[in-house]
Amino acid sequence: MQAAIPLPSPGTSVRSRAVVYERPGGPEVLRVMRVDTPWPRGREVRVRVVAAGLQPWDLAQRSGWFALGRDDDAFRPRPLGCDFAGIVEAVGDNVRDLLPGDEVLGWSDTGAHREHVVVPEAQLVRRPAGLSWIQAAALVASGQSALAALEALGVAPGDRLLVHGAAGGVGSMAVQLARLRGAQVVGTAREANHDYLRALGATPVRYGEGLLARLHALLPSGADAALDAAGGEAALQASLALVPDPARIGSLVDFARAEAAGARPLRVRCERRRLLALAQFAGSGRLHVHVRRVFDLVDAAAAHRALAQGHGCGKIVLWMGRPAAPAAATRRRHRRLA
Repeated sequence: MQAAIPLPSPGTSVRSRAVVYERPGGPEVLRVMRVDTPWPRGREVRVRVVAAGLQPWDLAQRSGWFALGRDDDAFRPRPLGCDFAGIVEAVGDNVRDLLPGDEVLGWSDTGAHREHVVVPEAQLVRRPAGLSWIQAAALVASGQSALAALEALGVAPGDRLLVHGAAGGVGSMAVQLARLRGAQVVGTAREANHDYLRALGATPVRYGEGLLARLHALLPSGADAALDAAGGEAALQASLALVPDPARIGSLVDFARAEAAGARPLRVRCERRRLLALAQFAGSGRLHVHVRRVFDLVDAAAAHRALAQGHGCGKIVLWMGRPAAPAAATRRRHRRLA
């Protein structure tokens, strides 16, 4: 049984740790500082984060691969992170379905690599009993990217789907979700990850020189669709050679190259309906969430370095601390006070 934790007084903010950076650069620019997280209002929910996922987007943001905003904001500490799992700590007056103590997973638009977040209720779903905290944190962004990509490419039963970067966080989700749709999947990956891909239901093929010839041997009639979760010219050229319709080739990472070739840049926005479906799949055991490594919050820089090395299976997760929840009677009393 989880130990009870003291609940905050209604209306109070909480001060806790967050991973931030002040200017773009390498992992060394990251630091952990204490920030204030306000009391939720209206349909907002404050969550005490237990674990949070790390993804390539976080590395891109930290490195300055896209604009930070106004020049006068350039040195303001900025947060990182999107997907998380945690325990509801407080709710706004208009929250309908969640109470303090409920276990949830979701996404944040203002940073999730922190011990507390405030998000709209619509960005949360309940954590299934069959999903660990670490798996729940790893599911949200990668799972939604994969599911949205399959929807955009119209992957259907009987399709032959090529997935580049199939062993990564997004790729491994795409393989499984495509198989659940009844598609045949061929996935590119380094040879060390081929057994992992076979276990997910994909036919693996090795990266590198001679890739197209190996793909033609596996797909002599070509493919119906291709998803690029790896990037690079070789992935796109192989996809164009195998898929007759460029509209059924999409990239989650290489937008400019995809657009120039007439393929689809896949810019994904999170949606609760997708997260609900993913939580059901994962909670019932139909979708496996593989976590490569777990780092403590204070080791965020090491986590960034590990992700930048690439070639690993699954997701990297930041761990915030041991979960605990308030007792049921305390939850009900707190809900009335709020």
